[in-house]
Amino acid sequence: MFEYDKQTVNKLLEENDEFRSLYEKHQELNQQVDAADCGVAPLDDLALHRLKKEKLQLRDRLASLIEVNRQDPA
Repeated sequence: MFEYDKQTVNKLLEENDEFRSLYEKHQELNQQVDAADCGVAPLDDLALHRLKKEKLQLRDRLASLIEVNRQDPA
């Protein structure tokens, strides 16, 4: 996730508690969605839809924080 901004992501993970918390929650939701998609952790369609929606909302917030904190390559 956010491979194009690794330097900014790493900096935010080290220095920004909100970003780190959102990032960890996104990773957790990603694992849950993957498990559901593979049938390891079956979920009904509505529950899976909610997980995916929450994951996308977190991704949007993370992207916003990255954009604000983006470091221009020199």
